[in-house]
Parts: sequence; structure tokens; C-alpha cells
Amino acid sequence: MLKRIPRRIKNIQRSRQIANVLIKNGFGHIIQRLDLKLPLIKREEKDLGRMPATVRARLVLEELGPTFIKLGQILSTRPELAPPEFLDEFKKLQDKVPGFSYENVETEIRKEFGASTEELFDSFDKEPLAAASIAQVHHAILNGEDVVVKVQRPGIEDEIEADLDILFNLAHMIERHIPESTLYDPVGIVNEFAKTIRKELDFMVEARNADKFKRNFTNYPGVYVPPVYWEATSKRVLTLEMIRGQKISECCKDLDSETRKDFAGKLAKSYMKQIFVDGFFHGDPHPGNIFIVGREVIAYMDFGIMGRVDEYMKDKLSNLFIAIIQKNKTKIVDELLDIGIASDETLIPDFRNDISELIDEYYGTSLKQVEIPALMNDVMRTALKHRIKIPANFALLIKTLMTMEGICNELSPEFNFTETAQPFVESMVAEKISPAKIVSRFMQNVVEINDMLTVIPRRMNSILSKLQEGKLVIDLEHKGLNRFITEMDTVSNRISVSLIISALIVGSSVIMLTGKGPLLFEFPILGVVGFVIAGFLGLFLVLSVLRTGKF
Repeated sequence: MLKRIPRRIKNIQRSRQIANVLIKNGFGHIIQRLDLKLPLIKREEKDLGRMPATVRARLVLEELGPTFIKLGQILSTRPELAPPEFLDEFKKLQDKVPGFSYENVETEIRKEFGASTEELFDSFDKEPLAAASIAQVHHAILNGEDVVVKVQRPGIEDEIEADLDILFNLAHMIERHIPESTLYDPVGIVNEFAKTIRKELDFMVEARNADKFKRNFTNYPGVYVPPVYWEATSKRVLTLEMIRGQKISECCKDLDSETRKDFAGKLAKSYMKQIFVDGFFHGDPHPGNIFIVGREVIAYMDFGIMGRVDEYMKDKLSNLFIAIIQKNKTKIVDELLDIGIASDETLIPDFRNDISELIDEYYGTSLKQVEIPALMNDVMRTALKHRIKIPANFALLIKTLMTMEGICNELSPEFNFTETAQPFVESMVAEKISPAKIVSRFMQNVVEINDMLTVIPRRMNSILSKLQEGKLVIDLEHKGLNRFITEMDTVSNRISVSLIISALIVGSSVIMLTGKGPLLFEFPILGVVGFVIAGFLGLFLVLSVLRTGKF
């Protein structure tokens, strides 16, 4: 219990800092609505002028440091989690942090492997190649090979966990005090973010991702994935082969148009393979993570964010691709309703109308002029507008396709994504209607029906037995009463404190009248102590009432 006290004090201080930064950047109204009970919050604001709320939100995240910068970066890849204008601004977030000392690097490596850098590596450069909020990267030589060593920043895990505690508390308060926030599910966002950033803190996850990605591209011409050096990899240290090449955005500037188009085609085809064949794709394909080696080969880097596509999602994705290519509005709506989860507020006829209007904009446009990822993104935004919740992996997939298509179009304006994607989609559809697949699906359904027929009687019997014994329990969840319950808790606590104060005053008065017991200045000590405690409690109660402004 005592060990938690310093962390709680730090959390209070950090919460106060967050509140100050929000107020300073013009978001004081949010603090007021959240009814935060934090003392001594500064009431100062920047000279904001006409700075848009989106820019101010980005500045808030940058000022609050690594955890919040990562939150913004992850939000920028997830269009279903926040308004689009904010996501576009969050793309500008960068990890502007200084590197940490070589002594700290040495300490972290010794903690992980029980050996120094001199013992593990042939040589190790003391100056980092790059530094970010979670880790920094050094060049080294291992077994005669050039490698990059990613070392986690000391203390970053504790810092992020503390910030996650505060984010969870804030998310719950936002849902309780700002009803319109439920559209974006703040607690769900923090849950997703916590899972993602905890995975990023475990470099073994990234190492396994890189290893699986490399196996998927074994003997695949034109694509290279650097191997993991497992003997120098742990939870906080990751060692990969160093790629000697140039970023795809830089090296292609001096190439002729045909070569640039060839690279765009290679990149797009590699992504179609990842999605439709492997079901495992690189989720962060910005130009800094894609290199060109030897003017011939595309090399991927950074495997912290990866997406997965199971058989069901592959099936739905290929159906959606075909429906969009055919401009089949009904099919698009049906597939999206199958992929997502419609809420009680979703009006299906209105959703169909909005999809129809969106698709109508593309009528008269040739298929080669249609940007499928952008159209899919518009379709997904329409679904979100109608409160249809899209699975995280599907949303990441659409965002990734848009980023990849943007890189390809920058490489070659003549590049056409639809031409590249169509053979993969058609192959998926052909496989789906093949006799072998139909038989396999039929047998799978027979097995599932058999399992269901076996399980249902047993479960019904269990329910009826509990009902007969009076042990059947039904959980009811109230909605919209959280704020009322909180207010009632506050009122009951104040009444309880008031009763304790009254009892102390009455009891102390009786002791004073008796005049017995140890005396202090001719007054009984117990009576004096009782009055002092009652005074402190009364002052605390008055300050609490004044702070909330509710009399």
C-alpha cells in the first residue's frame, strides 16, 4: 500500500500538468466539463489568435511528451477513432527528443544479456544513428555483419504506464461528463492504445513480426526483409541487419519514369500478396520504412505495427473490392454491415442513401480513374457517421492501403492501383467458388451445426436447472446513470462527514462540561482534540463545496 503512495502523488502532479497544458492551449472548457478536482490549476492561456483547434490539439500532445505523441501517431492511422481533420493534423507529430547517454545504453544491454557491448559485439558505435521517444538506434558489427541495435529508453515503461493510468481515468470522466463523446468510445480508444504501445515496448513482438514477415517473402523476387539476430535480441533490445540503401522517396527522384513505375508496381504487388495471400501486412508503410537496395530491390523496415487479415476478413474484403469496382451499392452496404457492428442508433435506410450518393459521384468515371483505397476510405467514413463500428484491423488496412497508394502515385503518376489489385481480387473470388472450396466450406458448416446441436441441449439443461434451484442470475447494466450515481456518492459522503463533525462537536462539548481528564490550560485535552478535528473536517468540507461550486 505504502509503495503506491509515491506513484499516486506523481499521478496527481502529472494530472495537474495535463490540465495546465490543456488550459494553456485553449481547452479549458473541457476541464470545466470534466469537473476535475485538482487544486491550483493555472488559469493562463497562450495568445492563440486564430489557431485552429486541430493545431492546438497537436501542440498539446507534443508538449505532454512520448506517451501522448504516440497516442496521436496511432490515432492518425485509425480514421474510425477521431474526426478526420484532427487525424490529418496528428500525422505531423514527430518524436523530437534528444538521445540518451552511451552509459545508459551500456547499462540496458548489460541488464538484458548480462554482458557488455564489447563482449556481445565486434564493435559498437557510441553515437546513435537516430533517437525517438521509446528507443534509440546504434550501428554495430556482430559476427562480421553490419547491424542496427535498437535500445529502449531507460524508465520509459514506467513513464508510459503512469500516463496510461491517467488516460484511463480521463477517458472514464469524458464518457461520464461529455455524453457526445460516446460516438468515439474514449475508453475503447485508450484500451486499443494501451495494447498497441505495450506491444511496442516489447521488442520480442517486433522481432517475431520481422521474422514472420521475412518467411513470407522467402524466394520472392524484388522484396527483401532484414533478418533478426536473436542472440542479441530481448524485450528491450532488438538487433537487425543494417540495410544499405536509400529511402524510396529519395532514391527514385533521379530515375526514369519507366523504372519509377516498375517500383510502384513492385510495392503494390507486395502489398496485395501481404493482404490476400499472407493475411499479414506491414501497418506503417511511410517512406522512411521502405528502402531501395541496389536500384532493384524493395526492403522493408520497422515491424512494430503489423496488421492481420483472417480468412473471413479476406473474403469480405474481396467482396467489398468487387462491389466497389462494380459500383454495386446494395452489395457495398451489405458487406459493410457484415464487417462492422451497427449500433442501436444506426438507421439502415439513411446509410443506404448516403452510400448511393457517394457511389453516384463515381458514375461516368472510368475504372482506371477510380482510386479504390480513397473510395473505400470514404465508404468507411460514411459507415462511421452512421455509428457502424469498424474492426480495428480493417480500419488499419484501409489506412495502410491509402498510404501505400499515395507512395505509388508519388513514384509514378501513371500508376493505377485498380489494375494491380484486380488480378488478386479475381483470384480470391475464383478460389472462393472453386469446387474444393465449396466442399470445404460445406463440411465446415456441417461440423459447426453438429457442434451447435450438441451444445444447445446441454446449455438449456444447465439454464433450466439453475432456474429450478433459484440460482439463475441475470446481470443488468444501467446506461446514462453514471453521473447521477457519482453525484449521489458525493452527497452521501458529505452527509457522512457532516454527521461525524456534529458527533465530534457534541461529544467534545460534553467532555468540556465534565471538566475531567487530563487538562490543557484548564480544558480537558480530549475535548480540545475533538474540537480541532471537527474544525479540520469542517474546513475540508467547506473547501470541497467551494471548489465544485455546487452549494
